[in-house]
Amino acid sequence: MTATSVPAPPPGVPGHLGRTALVTGAASGIGAACALRLAAAGAHVRALDRDAAGLDGLVRRAPDLPGTIEAVVLDLTDLDAAEQAAAGADILVNNAGIQLVRPVEDFPPAAFHTMLTIMLEAPFRLIRGALPHMYERGWGRVVNISSVHGLRASAYKSAYVTAKHGLEGLSKTVALEGASHGVTSNCVSPGYVRTPLVEKQLADQAAAHALPVEDVLADVLLRDTALKRLVEPEEVAEAVAYLCAPYSSFVTGTTLVMDGGWTAH
Repeated sequence: MTATSVPAPPPGVPGHLGRTALVTGAASGIGAACALRLAAAGAHVRALDRDAAGLDGLVRRAPDLPGTIEAVVLDLTDLDAAEQAAAGADILVNNAGIQLVRPVEDFPPAAFHTMLTIMLEAPFRLIRGALPHMYERGWGRVVNISSVHGLRASAYKSAYVTAKHGLEGLSKTVALEGASHGVTSNCVSPGYVRTPLVEKQLADQAAAHALPVEDVLADVLLRDTALKRLVEPEEVAEAVAYLCAPYSSFVTGTTLVMDGGWTAH
């Protein structure tokens, strides 16, 4: 058997020095953690979000990192602009997402459409915009922040579950098409992460059930999770960094599940 060498950076040199990474939903939560982690590895990060103030705060957190962070203010419902923003990216992290919890019969069709636009159609357009550069370079990393809800359903989250299931399929398709071009595509699928989106869910559920937030966390959100805690954004960012690293080049078309044992049932 002939061994194939895997390129690695010289000792002491950050793994993504000179790479350009695009991270969506980067103003807070998982996206901010991913932007900081990739900049710490030496990448030039385009941090994309519609929250200009949040992006300014992110940039101020990264003055001394080996890489850089550039704020890109953009609403992902502008699909043409999203595709253009991805041009020239070596690494693409599709993270942006929103949530609405309603029974199917009460779910506003406009909200369903918006959620699928942001969480499924926009990732498609971003990938479409990034792939030509990746193919030309013979190297690329697409990491899609999915969810345990890309693997399992929950009641009252029809749009979110639909979008994440679709994102898992899109990711696998890109993996098959990109393999011969040196491009990998994977999902990271966490359980509930300590983000503003989840904290709002906790508050809403606590008000709806007249329960303390701690009880909602243990008995509602983490009911099916063996590890009774939230995932930290930095843990997700480490998984993303692994999937973008030189030694993950044979990992593609799969899902790195970080669900604390939820899907072990």
